[in-house]
Amino acid sequence: MVALIQTLLLALDIYWWLIIASAIFSWLFAFNVINSRNQFVATIGDFLYRVTEPALRPIRRIMPDLGGIDISPIILLLILFFVRQLIITTIAPALI
Repeated sequence: MVALIQTLLLALDIYWWLIIASAIFSWLFAFNVINSRNQFVATIGDFLYRVTEPALRPIRRIMPDLGGIDISPIILLLILFFVRQLIITTIAPALI
């Protein structure tokens, strides 16, 4: 059971970094720092969008319009942090 919890925590950590990478990529794309016509860059952007958008879309739907500021990745990171801490402090000690 410990292996399952550790695998779940690793998956949460990987998703955490994918959300950060997606946010950084969107900033670089918005400020035209990266070449969006490059096939490799477009593939990375598409991958990050497809991985993070299903979790970010419901948050964006609930959040009020803040103009050009998108804080949905921050909210999702806070939710992931809460779930990770819940697993570490509540579920894991009960199973060990």
